Amino acid sequence: MRLLTKKILANNSRLGRLIVILCLFSAVIVMEFKTPTEYVFGYLYTGAILLTNYWFGGMATFQATVVAVCLTLLNLVVPGDELVKISTVASRLIAVMALIVTGILSDRLRRSQEAIALTRAKLESQEELVKVREDFASTLTHDLKTPLLGAIETIKAFQQEKFGPVLPTQQQVLSTMARSHQTSLQLVETLLDVYRNDIEGLRLDLAPVDLTVLAEEAAGDLMELAVNRRVHLSVSYGDSDWRQSLWVHGDALQLQRVFHNLLVNAINHSRRGGKVEVFLEPQTSYQVVKILDTGAGIQPEQFSHLFERFYQGHSDACGGFYQRQAKGSGLGLYLSRQIIEAHGGIIWAENKVPSGAVFAFKLPVYPHFAPSD
Repeated sequence: MRLLTKKILANNSRLGRLIVILCLFSAVIVMEFKTPTEYVFGYLYTGAILLTNYWFGGMATFQATVVAVCLTLLNLVVPGDELVKISTVASRLIAVMALIVTGILSDRLRRSQEAIALTRAKLESQEELVKVREDFASTLTHDLKTPLLGAIETIKAFQQEKFGPVLPTQQQVLSTMARSHQTSLQLVETLLDVYRNDIEGLRLDLAPVDLTVLAEEAAGDLMELAVNRRVHLSVSYGDSDWRQSLWVHGDALQLQRVFHNLLVNAINHSRRGGKVEVFLEPQTSYQVVKILDTGAGIQPEQFSHLFERFYQGHSDACGGFYQRQAKGSGLGLYLSRQIIEAHGGIIWAENKVPSGAVFAFKLPVYPHFAPSD
């Protein structure tokens, strides 16, 4: 019943539009054939042609244009009681050309609008698909945290011998399991942050922050990883060996993650016996931090993609930087870029002479904070 009602309404609407167009044609016909031939009213058929194109499409537009052209020329011989002048013929031919151009252009405009509407619908469909996919990934990632946290707490309980004595060899296995689960948890949290930042934007808890403190804390936290990789990790204070403060206005927790991501990246891509250095350089307008490693360096064509989401690089024949990077998630550098740019800073990478890579960022100086004695 509802479908029948809609069909009746559609037919009534179509009939009403057809009546409007016929009325317009009738009005112009009356003006054309009730006035002297030298008065050309054929131009007014353009309104009926445009409405026909808008309501009924290409074929109806063609038919309406043909009828309008014929009626305009017919007025030269009907009613036939006047002497037709050459100027009158010229005027009507110009009117005919105008009607034909109107029909052609209106049809092209309609086709263009339909193509634009189709393209917009496809884009909206793709955006909706991306949103659904990212919502699904975000929900799934969030749900993964609970079992991981439960597993980590259970392993800790075993390590603390809450379920009975644990042999030294078993403690080693439990430690390996704990590190593996902790790494998985960090990856899950990184995924959540990336999706949240892309959708909602990065929310910062801004306060005066000393980058020197963050660099030293991050280096201390990752010292065990560096030792296991047989990589020497150090913090350098620019041209001076004396410790100095690099104050910025930022979110300490988020900036700590940047240090962690860049240092893990540098340690993992340095050869055994290599060196990773955190170089802190205060400047007039910016505080600059550089992470230098002794890895194989970066292929020039890859620089523009390093900080893209999920980018892992390509393997090379010599087994350098990109071959090892493919083991990661491709999110650490992307998240670091999000954080630095949210602070109004710049992050970049370059090759180091004679070998190795430099990952660096700079943040605006915060001059208004004077540390108390």
